[in-house]
Amino acid sequence: MTPTEAKKEIERLSVLVNHHNNLYYQKHKTEISDYEFDQLLAQLVKLEEQFPELRLPDSPTQRVGGTITKNFETVVHQYPMLSLGNTYSQEELIDFDKRVAKGLGNESYEYFCELKFDGVSISLIYENGILTKGVTRGDGVRGDDVTTNVKTIRNVPLKIKGKDIPERFEVRGEVFLSRSAFNQLNKEREDIGEEIYANARNTASGSLKMQNSAEVARRKLDCYVYYLLGENLAIETHAEAISKLEKWGFNVSATYAKAGTIDKVFDYINSWEKKRMDLPLETDGVVIKINSLLQQKKLGFTAKSPRWAISYKYKAESQSTQLKAVAYQVGRTGAITPVAELQPVLLSGTTVKRASLHNANEIERLDLRIGDFVFVEKGGEIIPKVTAVDLSLRDKKSKPITYITACPECGTPLIRHEGEAAHYCPNEKGCAPQITGRIEHFIQRKAMDIDSLGEKTIKQLYQLGLVKSPADLYDLTKDDLARLEGFKELSINNLLKGIDESRKAPFEAVLFALGIRYVGKTVAEKLANHFKNMDALMSATYESLLEAPEVGEKIAESVVNFSKDKDHRKEISRLQQAGLQFTLVEKKQNKLSNALDNKSFVISGVFEKYGRDELKELILSHGGRVLSGVSGQLDYLLAGDNMGPAKRQKAEKLGVKILSEKEFEQML
Repeated sequence: MTPTEAKKEIERLSVLVNHHNNLYYQKHKTEISDYEFDQLLAQLVKLEEQFPELRLPDSPTQRVGGTITKNFETVVHQYPMLSLGNTYSQEELIDFDKRVAKGLGNESYEYFCELKFDGVSISLIYENGILTKGVTRGDGVRGDDVTTNVKTIRNVPLKIKGKDIPERFEVRGEVFLSRSAFNQLNKEREDIGEEIYANARNTASGSLKMQNSAEVARRKLDCYVYYLLGENLAIETHAEAISKLEKWGFNVSATYAKAGTIDKVFDYINSWEKKRMDLPLETDGVVIKINSLLQQKKLGFTAKSPRWAISYKYKAESQSTQLKAVAYQVGRTGAITPVAELQPVLLSGTTVKRASLHNANEIERLDLRIGDFVFVEKGGEIIPKVTAVDLSLRDKKSKPITYITACPECGTPLIRHEGEAAHYCPNEKGCAPQITGRIEHFIQRKAMDIDSLGEKTIKQLYQLGLVKSPADLYDLTKDDLARLEGFKELSINNLLKGIDESRKAPFEAVLFALGIRYVGKTVAEKLANHFKNMDALMSATYESLLEAPEVGEKIAESVVNFSKDKDHRKEISRLQQAGLQFTLVEKKQNKLSNALDNKSFVISGVFEKYGRDELKELILSHGGRVLSGVSGQLDYLLAGDNMGPAKRQKAEKLGVKILSEKEFEQML
């Protein structure tokens, strides 16, 4: 192919891939399958590798990353990224309102209220409609250039389309990991044997500064924008700026509102205090701004913060209680997790008896001692955590906690890999919690999905010597199960039926169930699609594994080591003989009718008759599409009980029809 031909093809493919990216991430619609999209992207990547000088500045290949950044250059902000003044009391908000009124004289004014998201501040610079820089806040005056990593965030536009786009403008936003993405990331890390992250904000911050942008892309960072800066923007209010950002295709949280008085600001604060828990990300307060840009300019700035804005922080509930002991749990991969055993205390409506201490570093940082009175909070209002020690109540005779050196279950000396915070028990094949943990991993819903088999039953089976590996499950008989405490004919039949049904699990689920270190659900699916069967995967070389999507050196090395192990090969042979699926089966969607042709749905909440996966299958089988988010292009929001308020409010605001379960059934 000549350079001229390549240029035309690169332009064609870039336009096509950008179009489908925009449909999926901004409008929540799809026109082609994931496989077809991947093929288009692969063609573009290949051409850009052949002709790197022809790569366009907004090439969609930047979304998948791949750039290695050894050092992040320092960039001076054109507009300083100042911090906001904080308050935890409504009295101080009233004082703020009085200062605003005094500063504006007799002028009338209104506020613009936005939720304060717990993420990482980012500055996005656009020139001629193209994203040219992404810069962290840094010290407010200068920050780090993390452009290659920012470009992997799917809802940050690489190029702005529309009329009257300013030659240069800046957008401020918050980069974050949604609760679901953070939990999924931790679940995947747990599944592949890596230490889990403590909180979403620090993980998002660390992700933005990773050297490999391909790894950043896998983290599924998100971004909400909330501020527009620049010359000749033709706007007079912050509300107009937000509207313009929405029109240009930026991701703006639909939780904002205007407030004519400080009392209306209080109404906004109070209305979101509980509702914010249902949002997809962590929030810690509300930002209140004067809406008029002219009035913002008139009020001006102090040395550290604007006089026209303030942040109201919701109080995180914290309680003091006594540390009675530290227990040590052994995970499936041998990772040791220290857990604080606490004097029971009521926190956010629940009684807390235990809290994670993460690792030895955290115990050392807190300088914990048995008998200390510690402060406990719920991280993200969900996971209890020890945040500090009340030193005023410390017993002077107490001594720092000495971290264990041997496995609490099997007595094997612990190891700690260089650069890792966690300690590990290396006795993989003889440590009981590791053995039962691997079986628990094997039977989980995303793996073999054996519903009738739980943690307690697995421990009983192990203690009786009936099951020491997943393959042993398929040799169980009625007589074996009759030895289990509380098992009668019905429960025995149910368990045997569940084990038998698991033989139908697809290859990608079986591969994930095997628990190969660093091979999570997504990587298992990629490996299954690439190698097609277990024999091909087990005989794959290190080099051929690196050719598979999303497989790096660590994963390739882990798979090779797993395949070499005689015990692992014997286990797989037994599972094959038991009838498990070790060959990929391409799925075809059976279409039942055209009742929902070209109709798009978002599913939210809990339903009386159907699970969410069942509803998804129903929609697809009748010609419809299932999207992940509410937008103006969405046809229906299928709403169950306990649906989060944000989706409903956004649907109502955009005029999207909200369906009940009964109305949906009538459509079919």
